Amino acid sequence: MKETNGIIEQHIHGAFGCDFMRCSAEKLEECAEKLAYKCGVDWFFPTLMTDSLEKIKKQIEVIKEVQSRQKQNTAKIAGIHLEGPFINPDKSGIHEKKYIQPLDINIYKQIEDELIKIITIAPEFDKNGEFVSYLKRNGVKVSLGHSIGTELKGINQVTHLYNAMGNFTHRGASSVVSALTSDEVYVELIADSIHVSDDVIKITIKQKDLNKILLISDALPLAHSDDDEMIFAGQKIYKKNNMLVNKDSTIAGSAMLLCDIVKNVTDKGILKFEDAIKCTSINQADYHKLSNNLKVYWNDDNTIKEVKV
Repeated sequence: MKETNGIIEQHIHGAFGCDFMRCSAEKLEECAEKLAYKCGVDWFFPTLMTDSLEKIKKQIEVIKEVQSRQKQNTAKIAGIHLEGPFINPDKSGIHEKKYIQPLDINIYKQIEDELIKIITIAPEFDKNGEFVSYLKRNGVKVSLGHSIGTELKGINQVTHLYNAMGNFTHRGASSVVSALTSDEVYVELIADSIHVSDDVIKITIKQKDLNKILLISDALPLAHSDDDEMIFAGQKIYKKNNMLVNKDSTIAGSAMLLCDIVKNVTDKGILKFEDAIKCTSINQADYHKLSNNLKVYWNDDNTIKEVKV
């Protein structure tokens, strides 16, 4: 049996049937408890999708309400990850295009809140850099994602590397190449062997400083749910062979949580167990200046045996 600190989920849209864009405060509290005791999650950043400004604002208030009264023996809300609405419609994935907004500080101020800690944007629309500068002055980590931009100036991290971004190219500028070769920029990686192939996961680990790799789940509410389909982001999402897709077979988020991803990459020998924990816990704690409270005890097969405060 192995003992580690708790996992930190910095990109997660829901789990156990709970959709962070639609849930009540009570459902979010229930989900946070399950994340802790079933999946060893110490801290998480509820991730909000592109939607109307009114809906985003409403869910920010729900998340704030829950955060204000959380107990220690639950997965604690570290902040909100806002994935949209300031993205590129040409790389929208399953985000609803009708709600995408331009990079306008005055629009952002309509939903601005101190609990927002990460924002995924398409920086190619921030021609003079004012939007990124404003976010950073206010303590928000800026992530390139759902973007065809190549410039990483002022960017803290890249959202789900390789997914919903410009392709790798050996000629000209590429955000993928820039992210892999930058010593400063963190990269999120969905190591579920679906969003990113095993060989590309291996390439990333060999090229990128392990201290700068943040394994994420990008989990949807169908993760650890008995349901095989649900409405998410205004459309029906289906679970097929552990893959989540819409009716057009566009890949959505993941059906795995980070505890499952630890097992996936260690079972396949892609990462040693201690390195998998580094990329799901230690790096995130350093990046966000978070202290761990949970202790997670793992079986020899790298599944969770027990979680204690």
